[in-house]
Amino acid sequence: MMVLMGCTGAIAAQEEGQQSNQPAPTAALTITLDKTEIHDGGTIKVSGRAPAGKPVFFEVWAADHNVRASRFDSAPDKDTGVRPYIFYITEEMPAYYKIFAPKEMQAKIDEEKKEKGNWSYSALLKALGADAAFTIPPKARIDHFQSTLWASIIGSRGTLLPAMDEKENRRRAMQLVKARFRSIDKVFGAAIDVQPDGSYSADIQIREGLASGAYTIVAVVDKETKSEAATFENKIAFPLVYMDNAGTSLNIFYPFFLTLFIAIFGVLMGAGGGFLMNPLLLMLFPALPHTIVAGTVTPTVLFSQGSGIYNYSKIKFISWKLGCAIGCSMVLGAFIGPKLTEMITLDQYKFAFGWILLVLAALMFWQTTPGYLAKNKKEQAILNEYKKRAEAAAKGA
Repeated sequence: MMVLMGCTGAIAAQEEGQQSNQPAPTAALTITLDKTEIHDGGTIKVSGRAPAGKPVFFEVWAADHNVRASRFDSAPDKDTGVRPYIFYITEEMPAYYKIFAPKEMQAKIDEEKKEKGNWSYSALLKALGADAAFTIPPKARIDHFQSTLWASIIGSRGTLLPAMDEKENRRRAMQLVKARFRSIDKVFGAAIDVQPDGSYSADIQIREGLASGAYTIVAVVDKETKSEAATFENKIAFPLVYMDNAGTSLNIFYPFFLTLFIAIFGVLMGAGGGFLMNPLLLMLFPALPHTIVAGTVTPTVLFSQGSGIYNYSKIKFISWKLGCAIGCSMVLGAFIGPKLTEMITLDQYKFAFGWILLVLAALMFWQTTPGYLAKNKKEQAILNEYKKRAEAAAKGA
């Protein structure tokens, strides 16, 4: 009996010792929001508790709206010098996406800002130790196409390539996030105050002009420790209008009055005003992607051009033969232009557009100088004829 009791005690002691060596269960990660809705942006106070001594990150995204993100990889390979000419595109990028880190990591974000346009999303993610918080964009389906130099010039996407593996898809998702949102401040922030006991709080600022609908916040410590999803709604009302393909909302009155002013002087110069609207919209409304600006302005020119054609035809200022010849060329250009636009960056778009405007301005200024007009008697005669017709039309009216 004594031997049996001794063996039983030894087994119990052994089991107790094994249990004491077991790691303690991980404390739950909680998250709480102080409100469930905001109106065209605002501040959300987030609080909760995490395992003590661990940094906390937030992954925040627009749950109701996705937008297109694309990137054309034409940079030469560092080892071979060969340009890949691969076009990456997804239709499943959240209209809003941002990762928040603890406040003390702001210095690392500021350090990456010094790289300006050459900053690296993957490098900053690694520096912050926030890899576990990057989960939503890697789930997006990313198509990639093998293009060529000539195909890229005419805006062709090229040949669709086989689907990428999970690791490569994640890597390209980082590049597409940067290509879509461009600015570090739009995709990274340092706002979380974490206490030694694991409690945390943060005032999350959601900027104006974003997508309407539901937003999701998840607190993350590592791959195994994540909170339940918390949600809030961003509400907008007229005159704010949400543009699905742009992923942003805009007060519709601002572009309305801007376009009214531009249309008056655009038609006066024999144009629809699109060449003025493009740079002004990009300058005044930087949240609008350049592809959306170019695509939106093109059909709106029809309205001003339609009324301009009617009025110019009444005073017989239109050469239909020349107009039809030019129109055939425009059909070809209008086919290439839209496809090429999505394959270039905003900086490349501004650079090309700026030089075109400078060349046109120089040519028009040169053609109005006294020396040019004096030598070109034919142009003088045309101007005099137009003046007579305008005067006659004014008298007839």
